[in-house]
Amino acid sequence: MPTIPTHAMTAVAIGTAFSRKAVPARWWGVAAVCAMAPDADVAGFALGVHYEDFLGHRGFTHSLCFAALLALALVVFDRNARVKTDRRVLWLYLFVCTASHGLLDALTDGGLGVALLAPFDNSRYFFPVRPLAVSPIGIAEFRSGEAWPVIASELRWIWLPSAILVGIAGLVRRGMGPATERVERE
Repeated sequence: MPTIPTHAMTAVAIGTAFSRKAVPARWWGVAAVCAMAPDADVAGFALGVHYEDFLGHRGFTHSLCFAALLALALVVFDRNARVKTDRRVLWLYLFVCTASHGLLDALTDGGLGVALLAPFDNSRYFFPVRPLAVSPIGIAEFRSGEAWPVIASELRWIWLPSAILVGIAGLVRRGMGPATERVERE
């Protein structure tokens, strides 16, 4: 798995692809939590849940179904919903952010794979190309220096492309801004 900060940053980068009207800034923090949420399944280790179990690490919480259900629950139960927010676009944003977790994990070089299609298929999958070094579980490994190869691969394969996405989205917004203003003035 990539590191937790990388999952959160991915949600912010994805957010730049959506308009500010469609996805208000208050949702970006929620989306970052959604992108990190699937790793809550590691708590199962303390409860006797095995890695390869349905509720084990990289199991159901890493699936596309879980991403859809979490996004739906957040959009449906939002008590502060504003009429101007298109709930379908908001659901899509939260879904993509949550689903990005399992997809990034399927790009790593370790673990048992990701149950992307659970509960319909509990098989664990990896992508054919796996350029990401798998992150160790636990803080002790980070202090020992084992995390540096992980951080280097994340910078190359996730942070750099995300920065490019953010830059392109910013350029597109700037390019669209003046044209939109001209149309409104005319």
